[in-house]
Amino acid sequence: MTPPVTTISEQATVRLIPSAYYKPPVLGPLADTEDELEILAVIEGLTNRRLKAENTGISGLDPRELAFNVWGQSHINAAFAYTRAAGNRFNDANRGAWYCAFDDKTAIAEVAFHKTRELAYINIFEDVSVYQALLAGFIGDFHDLRGIKGSPAYLGKDPATAYPAGQGLAAELRKEGARGIIYSSVRQKGGTCLAAFHPQLVQNVRPGARWRIIWDGSPEYRVKIDR
Repeated sequence: MTPPVTTISEQATVRLIPSAYYKPPVLGPLADTEDELEILAVIEGLTNRRLKAENTGISGLDPRELAFNVWGQSHINAAFAYTRAAGNRFNDANRGAWYCAFDDKTAIAEVAFHKTRELAYINIFEDVSVYQALLAGFIGDFHDLRGIKGSPAYLGKDPATAYPAGQGLAAELRKEGARGIIYSSVRQKGGTCLAAFHPQLVQNVRPGARWRIIWDGSPEYRVKIDR
């Protein structure tokens, strides 16, 4: 069953990225001239998945789809070029998506869930992570899962079962030309998330708040504005 479509006009969705990725190009200080910087950029491009996607494309992602000559283009393109080995809720390992929330609180809950899972793997809940919010606008028709009755597998809390089901749904919708999926957050009660399937849908990217998420010895975390 194809989910219904909802027309949205959201001007300030929230995506959180680690603050380490929100900084000037790392190669800049190593070069004394533009020619040297160009040489270093070529070397970096051999291992940088985003640059490879922009220059030649990668499996599942054509460079003609990517964003160019707009503020935040590296963040937009990275969202589609870099993937987890097992994918995420609505994308597989071949192609990423732009995941965001309709508010900061939901975005924080989503990233904190994944970071807590990482800490659980090593059983050490001592960490301070700083995330930069990227705001972006979305206008248009998106498939909407919020009104789906029952408990579809792709909306479950367990990534082991929910993500494969969600990836299957997203693959079918993309074949039909879908722009993306709106869905209720399973990490934040009452929160709403969006997964955009195409880079060109991500509009007017600009910085938002910066958040510090702190784990003090348990899976429970606390949050504060980073100043």
